[in-house]
Formats: sequence, structure tokens, C-alpha cells
Amino acid sequence: MGQNIKRLLDIDTKYSSFLWGARRTGKSHWIKYNLSADNIILIDLLQTDVFSEYASRPSLLRERFQNTKKIIIIDEIQKAPMLLDEIHWMMENKKIIFLLTSSSARKLRRSHTNLLAGRALRYQLLPFSYKEVGNINLEKIMISGMLPPHFLSSKPLDLIRSYVADYLKEEIAQEAQIQNIPQFSEFLRVAALMSGELLNYNNVARESGVSAKVVHSYFDILETTMLGFNIASWKSSKTRRLIQTKKFYLFDIGISNYLTRRQPTEGTPEFGKSFEHFILMELQAYRAYRNPDMDITYWRTSTGYEVDFILGDKEIALEIKSGKMVHDIDLRSLKALREDGKIKNLIVVSQEKYPREVGEIKIMPWTTFLDRLWDGDLGI
Repeated sequence: MGQNIKRLLDIDTKYSSFLWGARRTGKSHWIKYNLSADNIILIDLLQTDVFSEYASRPSLLRERFQNTKKIIIIDEIQKAPMLLDEIHWMMENKKIIFLLTSSSARKLRRSHTNLLAGRALRYQLLPFSYKEVGNINLEKIMISGMLPPHFLSSKPLDLIRSYVADYLKEEIAQEAQIQNIPQFSEFLRVAALMSGELLNYNNVARESGVSAKVVHSYFDILETTMLGFNIASWKSSKTRRLIQTKKFYLFDIGISNYLTRRQPTEGTPEFGKSFEHFILMELQAYRAYRNPDMDITYWRTSTGYEVDFILGDKEIALEIKSGKMVHDIDLRSLKALREDGKIKNLIVVSQEKYPREVGEIKIMPWTTFLDRLWDGDLGI
């Protein structure tokens, strides 16, 4: 991965765990640099001979390792879900600790697999965060994204092109048993264009040339392979009729912009969308590593008021503005939300140089906001 950046993920190896994360988020790298090779047994199911061996005879796992004192790591467990019954038995009867990594919940869910009935902790590894890498060049990450190999590369577009062609368009399509790969590729482009917008299956279907039912299944594929996620609407309102539709986002800015052939530059609407996406991924990372119970929603009324993100129940309302100056018109939605219900903090995250306050609304430089977020200084 090049330079060894310390990740925020902290796994308690006294307990068995699932480690979820899309490909290239760095799961194998984390294991290599955080767990002693002397204390683990690594079973990599991406190796075809290893996969074939255990897929044809799952009991080999128990026969070989039921008396081990080491942590057993099974990489990409979704490739051999039949092993989970053996794992369950070994955990219950031999008190063996497992760390199971996976880049897809799809096959596990589809096969109604034994997911260990709550006996394993759940962790998630996401692309790099601001807290992990420190200084960030916004225009650079709009192109490279924050997946570790891409972020650290001097030629990120070459790696992203390979990722999209070899993984997104081929391996994901194969796992989901998609016959028409060009059709799925066009869906990926449209899904990237719609990233951050209200999720309308009919519109995506029309743009992709497939049925709404197929589009629904394609979005499900992106979610279960951790390549995308939804943000629900905040449903609390005393006086206004709210939009209830979910919003969809891809899991990485660089992947999203590559699929849409966008190269956002400051001052453009595309840069604004990508800046919002970047802040959201920081919120996702904060939730994954520090506050797993924190809700992230958005607020939008039928009359057009919209606030980008609501954190927690009523703790923080966030409006994301990529400009270097926030104007009074940019505060309209936050003021409308304030009139509609009790919110503890109203914040605009922007590229202004210095923090300031307009009434109850705090305007923060994005670096100030992220520093305070990661320092636990925002009250969530």
C-alpha cells in the first residue's frame, strides 16, 4: 500500500468478529500490520486452491484447527459460506477466536447462511478518512478518491480504471449472475450520476434502458457488496410535509467521478456535489469507528427546503457548501428547519477561512469541522 498509514479501525481480538469492507479498503493490509503472524492462521479464499479445498470439504477446518490457540482469519468468507457451520461449532465447543473478512454480504444473505447468531462482533473498514491521512488536497481526491491504493498512487486513474473494469463490471456482475454486463455497466454510470440525489428507480430505469425491477436488484447488489449505501430522510416535523424518499451514494468519490467522467473543479456544481460526498464519507467513517449508533439522515420538505444531513436524533443539522463565502440565501433551509423543531446545533461546513456565527448558525471551515468531529467536540 506504499506508506503505512495508521488506520482508525480497532478490533478486539478477544472476541470473534466479522470485518466488512469493499475491495481495496485495506482489510488484508490491516491484518498484516496489526496482528502478529505468529498468533494467526490465515486462510485466503481468494486463492483458488485454498478455496477448492475447503469448499469441497468444509470439515477440514475443524479437523485441522479445532485445537489451535491461534486466531483463525478467513479472508473473503462469502466465497465459502458453508464454512460458517463449522466455525460456529468451533467457537461454541472449542472457544476458538475467528476473524472473518468479507467484501459482500450478498452470497451469505442469499444462501440463508448461519451468521453466528450474534456471537461475532461486527466491524467495517471504509476508504481513508481525513483523520487518518491528515492534510488533504480537495481537488486531488475528487479524482483519486480515498481508496488506499488509489489515494497513494501517482497514477490513480489507471488503478481506478482497472478497479471498475475488473471488479465492478466483471466480478460483481459474475457474483450477482448478471448476464448482460454492458447493461450493468450503463447502470453503474447512471447510478453514479444519481449519487446524492433522491432515489427514483423509474428514472434510473429509463436512463439505463432496463426495468425498474432490474434497477432495484442492481442497487441491492451495490449495497450488499458495500459499494453504495442509502441515507434515509429525517421524519420528524411538526408543521411541514416531508419528502420520504431515500438518497443513494456510492462509497468513494473517485469511483463516482470516474464512472460519470467528471473532473470537478472549484466553483462548479460537480465540485459542490463531490464536496458534499466527501463530508458524508467522513461522517460514515466517524460512525463506523467512533459512534456506531449515530443516525445520519437528511431533511427535505415538499416546498423545496433541504438540509444535507441530520446527525443523531436532534443533535446537529449540517448544510454543506463548497464555496469560499457562505451567503444569507445559503442559510434559508437551516432557518426553516430551526422553526420546525428543536435542533441543538446548526452548522454550515464550507471553504471559508475562519469560523463565524450568524445568529444561531455556526459557519465552519471544513477542516475545523472535521477536527472537531474527530476530537469528539460536537456533542454527538
